[in-house]
Amino acid sequence: MAKLDLKPASDCRFDCVSLGEVMLRLDPGEGRVRNARSFRAWEGGGEYNVSRGLRRCFGLRTALVSAFADNEVGRLLEDLILQGGVDMSRVKWIPYDGVGRRVRNGLNFTERGFGVRAALGTSDRGLSAASQMKPGDVDWDGLFGTEGVRWFHTGGIFAALSDTTPDFIEDALSKAKTHGVVTSYDLNYRPSLWKDIGGHARCQEVNQRLAQYIDVMIGNEEDFTACLGLEVEGADENLTELEVDAYKKMIERALKTYPNFKMTATTLRGVKTATVNDWSALCWYDGTFHHGLELNDLEIMDRVGGGDSFASGLIYGMLTTGDAAKAVNYGVAHGALAMTTPGDTSMASLNEVEKLMGGGSARVVR
Repeated sequence: MAKLDLKPASDCRFDCVSLGEVMLRLDPGEGRVRNARSFRAWEGGGEYNVSRGLRRCFGLRTALVSAFADNEVGRLLEDLILQGGVDMSRVKWIPYDGVGRRVRNGLNFTERGFGVRAALGTSDRGLSAASQMKPGDVDWDGLFGTEGVRWFHTGGIFAALSDTTPDFIEDALSKAKTHGVVTSYDLNYRPSLWKDIGGHARCQEVNQRLAQYIDVMIGNEEDFTACLGLEVEGADENLTELEVDAYKKMIERALKTYPNFKMTATTLRGVKTATVNDWSALCWYDGTFHHGLELNDLEIMDRVGGGDSFASGLIYGMLTTGDAAKAVNYGVAHGALAMTTPGDTSMASLNEVEKLMGGGSARVVR
């Protein structure tokens, strides 16, 4: 089995670069969007959240490739991103037309959910600057070759934004492979993003094409079925041994179609209520499945971004230890801690992650 071939950190400017859209998240707190009179602002994006976690929690060098409309909302996003320490030198700034006829910045209204009421997100992202990115917009040879990058991460959310983003991603992935950069992709299936642009057929056409460039594929049973057309009988939507067995069978099928996959990973979430979940993860690497630590009855404040924080913990573990069994536990612990605070991005520290991995309790620290 092929293992990940990571460049030495000393040869690269960045440990990880993420490609994706960052939206302004407007959060009504404990209330609901439909009744809100005030919102708290956060930044968030499935691909960006991974690099943000790697920088802020794990202390690695990360960068964002994206685009923003150059107006006050865009500059607010810039301020939020810079607070997280992610490099923005590869972000494109597009002149704003005054009203958003041609370009704008995406908004995401998200309520957290509680008990029997699920979390709910409503995005407003049409004509966003990031969705209009296309091949030729970024000098990938300069980034991957001259500056140097160890790991490149993107995903299915960005791929679904327009007719040009899949080609832009493919260009990036092709250049990453040319320069020996490890690539990861989170399938992150969102029915709302695909339903008006071809549905499952378009989703599978895009993701099957991009999957051929991926070293580390992240996604759950629904993601693999919807995005790659892989189905296995016996899968369900709860955290059960049946689901784990079905996922393993699905990965075995996926590896026959995509022998380029060197690692796969998924979170395992048993949803009891919006605020109480069982939480774990499973990864395959070097011919072996590794089941992460199990956190049953995990209490959740805000579940959005939990999967992205799992991904950043997994990547950190592989970049620093190369041990998949440890990496999956970094992912489980970081994802769990990220869901104990509001917003899409992690507020955890490396010490907290490693304490949870080691079985530490939630007793007060003085």
